[in-house]
Amino acid sequence: MSPTFIPAAKPLIGDDEREAVDRVMRSGMIAQGPEVAAFEEEFANALVGGRSCVAVSSGTAGLHLGLLAAGVGPGDEVVVPSFTFAATANSVALTGATPVFADIDPATFCLDPASVESVLTERTVGVMPVHLYGHPADMTTFGSLTERHGIQLFEDAAQAHGATWHGSPVGSFGSFAMFSLYPTKNMTSGEGGMVSCATPELVRAVQLLRNQGMEKRYENEVVGFNARMTDLHAAIGRVQLGKLPAWTEQRRHNAEFLSAHLEGVEVPTVADGATHVWHQYTIRVASDRDGFAAALGSEHGVGSGVYYPIPNHELPSFGLDVDLPATARACAEVLSLPVHPALSQDDLERVVEAVNAVAKAGA
Repeated sequence: MSPTFIPAAKPLIGDDEREAVDRVMRSGMIAQGPEVAAFEEEFANALVGGRSCVAVSSGTAGLHLGLLAAGVGPGDEVVVPSFTFAATANSVALTGATPVFADIDPATFCLDPASVESVLTERTVGVMPVHLYGHPADMTTFGSLTERHGIQLFEDAAQAHGATWHGSPVGSFGSFAMFSLYPTKNMTSGEGGMVSCATPELVRAVQLLRNQGMEKRYENEVVGFNARMTDLHAAIGRVQLGKLPAWTEQRRHNAEFLSAHLEGVEVPTVADGATHVWHQYTIRVASDRDGFAAALGSEHGVGSGVYYPIPNHELPSFGLDVDLPATARACAEVLSLPVHPALSQDDLERVVEAVNAVAKAGA
C-alpha cells in the first residue's frame, strides 16, 4: 500500500469553526455586523499592537482599498517586488497608478532596499514590500528610505500573520498593511482580508470604500465598492485567530526540524532581528527544480509548490523587460515543502527522507 500523500498545504477547519458559523446562522445577522467588529478589534490587539483594523472581502481588496485610501492614483508609481503573487502589482494597477518592479534580497526573498532606491523617480509615491513566505522585509531600512525620500511605506503582509521585525509586528510599520485570510494562509476566515491603518483618517477611508462609499445608509460620500466581510467569515476568523499562536509554534518546530536534517539543497535563512512565521518553507534546487518536485510527488508521495514560477513583470498582464537577476534565479530554483501544523513527526521524517533521496539521486 502506498503511503498517504503529504500535501504542501492543508487548511485546518474543525468543529469550533463550524459551531461559530452555526451561531451566526442562528442569529439571523449574516452580513457585516457584530462578528466583523469583534474580529477587527481582536485581530488588532493580537497581531498589530492595537493598530486599528478594517476587515474586507479579500486580501487583494485590502491592498486595493488601502492604496486608494492612501491617495495613490493615476500618474503615481509604487515600487513593488516582481517575485510575489500577482495581487501585489495588480492592486497598484487597479488604482490607475503604475507598479514599478524591483529586485529581491536572495537570502530572504524579500524586496531589496538597494534595488528599490535605484528605481525611484519623481513620480514615486510609495514602496510596498512583501513579507514573503512569512519572513519580514527589512522595515528598518525601508522606513529610513521612505522618510528620506518623502514617500509612503505600505506593507503586503498577506503571508506574515504574527511575524516581527526587531520586536515590532509586521503590519505596524506602514501607512497601511494588508493580511490575507485565504484558506491556505496561516489562519483563514474562509476568504477575506484585514487592513491595519496608521491613522483614523485611513481607517475611515477604507471603511467608506468597502461599503459603497457609505457610513450612513444611502448617504454615499465617495464612489466605493462592495468589499465587505460577512459575519460568517468573521466568525471563522475569530476562532482561527485564537488557534494561531499554537499553529505558529508548530510551524517553527517543523521548519527547525527540516533545516536540521535536509541535505543536498539550500535551506532558507532567517535574517537577524526577524521572527519568521513559516507560511512557506522554501528551499532552493539549483538544477531541474521541476523534475525534483515531480519526483517528490510521484516517487515519495510528498507534495510541494513553486511560489512563484513567473516574475510579475513577465506576466502577460504587464509584459515588461526588466533586469532582475535575483528574481530570475529565485523563479527558477524555489520549491516550497510541507511545513503546515497538521504534519506529524512521521510526516516530517518522510519529507526529509524524500528530499534527501531525490537530492542524492540527482547529485
